[in-house]
Amino acid sequence: MAGYFAIFLVVLTVVTGLIWLIDARVYAPARRERIALAEANTNAAIDVEDLEKIAPQPAIAETAQSIFPILFFITVFRSFLFEPFQIPSGSMMPTMLVGDFILVQKYTYGVHDPIWRSELVEMEAPKRGDIAVFKYPLDERLDYIKRVVGLPGDHVVYRNKTIYIKPSCERQPDDCKKFQAVAQTMDSVYETNMYGHTIAKSSEQLGEVKHNILVNIDQEYQFPFVQQGGKVNEWIVPENQYFVMGDNRDNSQDSRFWGFVREDQLVGKAVFIWMSFVFNDGEISWLPDWIPVDIRFDRLGSVD
Repeated sequence: MAGYFAIFLVVLTVVTGLIWLIDARVYAPARRERIALAEANTNAAIDVEDLEKIAPQPAIAETAQSIFPILFFITVFRSFLFEPFQIPSGSMMPTMLVGDFILVQKYTYGVHDPIWRSELVEMEAPKRGDIAVFKYPLDERLDYIKRVVGLPGDHVVYRNKTIYIKPSCERQPDDCKKFQAVAQTMDSVYETNMYGHTIAKSSEQLGEVKHNILVNIDQEYQFPFVQQGGKVNEWIVPENQYFVMGDNRDNSQDSRFWGFVREDQLVGKAVFIWMSFVFNDGEISWLPDWIPVDIRFDRLGSVD
């Protein structure tokens, strides 16, 4: 089900549309009759101010008539075309930073109704390497953003900071016999974190998408999500589900922690950064943290 704001927007659009329709079909003809009768009795045209006194349009109907077209446009645009999101955390660094505002293409993975999210029109399936926004499987009131790594039927292994994938034989019959390492090249040291660990920036080729990732080269992890009968750090993706990971590989709560994303939980594909703010990080003591202090113009544009 959609979030509270989406539901509120749809309900408000429907209510204002109904008020406008009822007024136009039921009450507006009666107002026109009163005006015609008044003009016939005076044998002259009546000015606007007098017309409003003779046959006033109720304030609620006038308001609905004014705002319904705007609400209708916003609802259609947001529900079926594009929806704006703000990046709240660093789990997708360096591809996306805190303060990035993105557009998510809603129709990429299918057209859904804005309330119950039932599929109305089937479109394409997610591709390996897509940056997808989805409803968090453990609490669908929340929207998460991660990169699609494993497709239905894939066998995914994550060891030594490297992804290994044995593709589904149904989808790739010629390449499904053995694991294939996702190509990765270390570019530079990104930073040394507060624990003295080296965070390295690498480039990775995931499907047809080449992108950057961050990894903690000083520490290896065992991840808590283990399938029944499976092994640690190995997962077989069920049908109609997807395995997702953040680009900030050692600072991301993703499928390695809580499991798979169902097809019906997908919201859309992130395609564009339309604004990127730098927020106050405490350097200006009197300024709230949510106030922007700079704009990263160089980040605006399409995303991979």
